[in-house]
Amino acid sequence: MRIYRSGEAETAQQIGNKLREVTGKDVSHDTIARALQEAGLKGGRKQKKPLLSQRHMAKRREWVYAHKDWSEDDWERVIWSDETVIERFGSHGRKWVWRKPGTPLRARHVEGKVKHGGGSIMIWGCMTNKGTGYACWVQGRMDSSLYLTILEDELLKTIEYYKLKHKNVIFQQDNAHPHDAEKVKDWLKKHKITLLDWPSQSPNLNLIEHLWDHVKRQLAMYPKEAKGVQEVWEQFQIEWNNIPKDVYIKMIESMRKCVKAVKKAKGGYTRYQ
Repeated sequence: MRIYRSGEAETAQQIGNKLREVTGKDVSHDTIARALQEAGLKGGRKQKKPLLSQRHMAKRREWVYAHKDWSEDDWERVIWSDETVIERFGSHGRKWVWRKPGTPLRARHVEGKVKHGGGSIMIWGCMTNKGTGYACWVQGRMDSSLYLTILEDELLKTIEYYKLKHKNVIFQQDNAHPHDAEKVKDWLKKHKITLLDWPSQSPNLNLIEHLWDHVKRQLAMYPKEAKGVQEVWEQFQIEWNNIPKDVYIKMIESMRKCVKAVKKAKGGYTRYQ
């Protein structure tokens, strides 16, 4: 346990190697695993999250202290946005099937897979506290000019649809190069839309990421794979427009807890990110 707490080793195998260096004795994997379990630890797969440097954590701390006193009303003013990629095959998470051990694989036991994923689409979308906003299929390379076109169309249509006042809107976007262009910032100022400052390497703080996950889980339940990327887009639109209200309301309500968690972690990793 001292070796584990020191950070010199993480797995039972690494701890065994370290014990061999220190004591000259071999300790079995099972013995080490049992000792870790008795100490209250539980094994599991490492979570994949963006790598946080000291600079990233410092920026996240600054962001937290700037928003720690925000009320639920403040967070409800935010329009969250981002892009995601949906592949025709294999992007919707694991699919499970029951079969007897030792029996041959049949078509129903296999998920189709083709070279290069069988095609994919990139989607830009946004969400508000009133519901999902307009989304679009991004065709072509995303640059600042294309991004401005999306804002002119999808973002403004979302604001108009929900009868929001430009001066009350706080717009969230990440720090991707097309988003960070000066002409994009000038466009937001021209339309009197406040931009939410955003810490790098923090995608899971963006509520729309969890909305993407929800949609992809729904797509994973379709009995048949899409026949092409056009059908992927059509299926996405159905699920995007049918997200229950309580899904995004709960997400927005979670933001204050999220900020507190990042503050407690001093800008480091949390279960939110």
